[in-house]
Amino acid sequence: MTLNDSRILVVGAGLMGAGIAQVAAQAGHDVALFDARAGAAEAAKAKLAQTLDGLVAKGRLAADAAQAALARITPIDALCTADLVVEAIVENLDIKRALFADLEALLPAEAVIATNTSSISVTALARGMKRPERLVGMHFFNPVPLMKLVEVVSGLGTAPDVAQAVFDLAHRWGKTAVHTRSTPGFIVNRIARPYYAETLMLLQDRAAAPELLDALLRAAGFRMGPCELMDLIGHDTNFAVTNSVFAANFFDRRFTPSLVQQELVDAGFFGRKSGRGFYRYPEGAPALPAVAVATPTAAQIVVHGKGVVADRFAAALPDAVRELDSDWTGLNVDGRQLRLTDGRRTTELSRGGAVFDLPLAASGDIAFAGDAATAAWLTVLGLTPRAVADVPGLVVARTVAMLINEAADAVQQGVCDEAGADAAMKLGVNYPAGPFEWLARWDRRAVVALLDRLDQHYRGERYRVSPYLK
Repeated sequence: MTLNDSRILVVGAGLMGAGIAQVAAQAGHDVALFDARAGAAEAAKAKLAQTLDGLVAKGRLAADAAQAALARITPIDALCTADLVVEAIVENLDIKRALFADLEALLPAEAVIATNTSSISVTALARGMKRPERLVGMHFFNPVPLMKLVEVVSGLGTAPDVAQAVFDLAHRWGKTAVHTRSTPGFIVNRIARPYYAETLMLLQDRAAAPELLDALLRAAGFRMGPCELMDLIGHDTNFAVTNSVFAANFFDRRFTPSLVQQELVDAGFFGRKSGRGFYRYPEGAPALPAVAVATPTAAQIVVHGKGVVADRFAAALPDAVRELDSDWTGLNVDGRQLRLTDGRRTTELSRGGAVFDLPLAASGDIAFAGDAATAAWLTVLGLTPRAVADVPGLVVARTVAMLINEAADAVQQGVCDEAGADAAMKLGVNYPAGPFEWLARWDRRAVVALLDRLDQHYRGERYRVSPYLK
């Protein structure tokens, strides 16, 4: 089947619905826009007119194309028939089910209903429908016209040809579509949980201040640090999603909500929208203090290990001895070891040395624990050492390892494939790389070892290794 020339009905004229209507109209579809709130659809079209005019003024869209797209959008005050309905209303199971019942009474049997839900099971939404095979998830990301990803979500009853038709349509609209099963969080909201959770755990362990954790993860290539991102999303929203994913996974401890975030919610410190979260607004995160690092000197330097990090040290220190058969990565500087974290703390490895974080970027801030004079050798790689508490896995390494682990479980359970996981995380939340791309650059055994050591330190289910990685 194909939906390429379909008549579109968008239900819900909020930010998401209006964005979906814009994308469909710009792709050449006639779009009916409905909202149960009186005047909402007309207001959404008026605002879209301003958006399209802005694109024309910036030279991003031809004036005639903008006028044609706007002319294809018709606000309506009652549900109408269509070939494809895209629902973008409130995230409430019962309200969505009631809408679908009304739509099924109106639509032809071959019509497709797509839900933009970000958190509700498509399988559960289809329960009670006359034609559950015609329901599919079409999860866009905000802002819809700019974000490239669409998660095409198949419930237990979704017909494969319906999912494929929506997948193909999303590509025709200029999006990158990925198939996913209807499991809690789908792909993006599931795999992304550790990005917040590890920072919240580090805050609970008093490993570093929020502004330092944010800076370290931004230096690794993430567009925003976890604390500033949670402040932007809103702690009430982020905490509610975490609780929802936790409950939907039968209280699997990997998804345990954080007491740190609960306290912010209890206080009403929701982030930007309330004027205070981890930071006060409009000021935002305080600047980090400058780091004064003495130029390191040594009589003897040995580069240990293989791989990208060891190669970087060897290139920066051409006169150093190379020990390729070592079972660890880093430097031995006059008897003191500077070791890439493997999940063990500095106190477990050697006295007088330091452990450093996974350097994903060519320059910028990087976490270390231990002796500052030893850590000063990180400057030969163009990195700025920042001291944190002696916690297992430090900051970037444990966060990336957990993102890899969650993606591996998603693939193991048939939620998506590796390519889908990588595309979803890069396009849906702007990660600098996909989890399996990180895995290819790192080392599977090193990731497993780090996770096992986190598991030994904290005990419990949180850091158990995915069977897919094993």
